[in-house]
Amino acid sequence: MAATPGNAARFRVGTQGWSYPAWVGPFYPPERQGEDLLSVYAEAFDTVEVNSTFYAIPDGGRVASWKERTPAGFRFTMKLPGEITHERRLRDCRTELTTFLLRAELLGEKLGPLLIQLPPAFTPRAREDVERFVAALPADFSFAIEFRAPGWLEPGTLAFLDDWGIAPAISVGPWRDGSAARDLLARGVGAAGPLVYARWMGDVRHRYGLERVEVERDAELDAWARALKEAATGDRIVWAFFNNDWQGHSPASARALQRRLGLDPVDPASLETQGKLF
Repeated sequence: MAATPGNAARFRVGTQGWSYPAWVGPFYPPERQGEDLLSVYAEAFDTVEVNSTFYAIPDGGRVASWKERTPAGFRFTMKLPGEITHERRLRDCRTELTTFLLRAELLGEKLGPLLIQLPPAFTPRAREDVERFVAALPADFSFAIEFRAPGWLEPGTLAFLDDWGIAPAISVGPWRDGSAARDLLARGVGAAGPLVYARWMGDVRHRYGLERVEVERDAELDAWARALKEAATGDRIVWAFFNNDWQGHSPASARALQRRLGLDPVDPASLETQGKLF
């Protein structure tokens, strides 16, 4: 991916998942739909958030294949399994966490941050569980944690996370609108450590089709680009991932943000050309 010098190292923008049949046509060229879609996706973006790991820990062969099918500069972020975050609620999950981390480790240098996504019902009453879980995380992995319940992102929690090098993920959804999320970034929340982790979900799941942008959000994307540029100080890397529900077609959302960050988005038409070359 071409980029303005210096910008590519600071911003990694992609989507939440890559395997969507409805993307064939508007993003994946029809003549390439029989190919490995991850490899085609990696021609356009240099990172992806793996959503499937929330539902089950992948086997080693599957993770190894992800690594083999992507270029050297590609990075995966992965959600912790819902069994750990939603079912066990961070308790009595050492075996599951160890297994997940062993699989994630197979990605080697292609592994980015791991996302601990907590449900809206996980309130600050469970603070001791969070602190116990975070304190036991191995230092050789990078983590971001997403709180959806109100009351978490207060000075005490933020100081604790900063002590352990865990980034609070900044996310947009029914629990927080874009303006409130950007205000968190402006106040330094989510940008105190070596990474910023930003996510965009819709206010209602699966409201839109996946074939095209259904909601115009240009002004909001402009505001997000300004906020993320301000947050990307020093050696800090911004990781940014769009869900289809935010606008209707997340590859277009990701390319729109890339453009505003000074990156040079890959035109889906060029993916057709690449397919014909090889």
